[in-house]
Amino acid sequence: MFGSLGQIFSMLKNLPKMREEMGKLQQRLGQITAEGDAGGGMVKAKVNGQMEVLSCSISEEALRGGDKELLEDLIRSAVNAALHKVRAQIADETAKAAGGLGLPPGMSLPGMG
Repeated sequence: MFGSLGQIFSMLKNLPKMREEMGKLQQRLGQITAEGDAGGGMVKAKVNGQMEVLSCSISEEALRGGDKELLEDLIRSAVNAALHKVRAQIADETAKAAGGLGLPPGMSLPGMG
C-alpha cells in the first residue's frame, strides 16, 4: 500500500514535467497520419491522430459501378482501417511518453488511454 502512495507522490512532484510532456504528446498526435483502403484500393481514406478525416478518394472504377450501398461500405471500411492504424500509432506514442515519465507499465496517461 505504501509503495503505491510513494509512486503517487513521486508523480505529483513531477507534475510540471508531466504537463510539458502531455503538451508535446498532443503536438505529436496532431502530426500522426494513417491511411486505409478498401475494395483493392478503390476507396482510400487518410486520418490524423486527432481522429479527423484528412482525405477520402474514390476511384473512377468505383464510381462507374453505380452500387450506392457497396460504395458506402467501401468508404466506411477504408475510414475504419485508417482509424485502426492511427489508434495503434497513438497507443505507441502514449506508451513512450508514459515510459519517459517513469510511470509504471500499464499505467496510461490521463485522457490518453
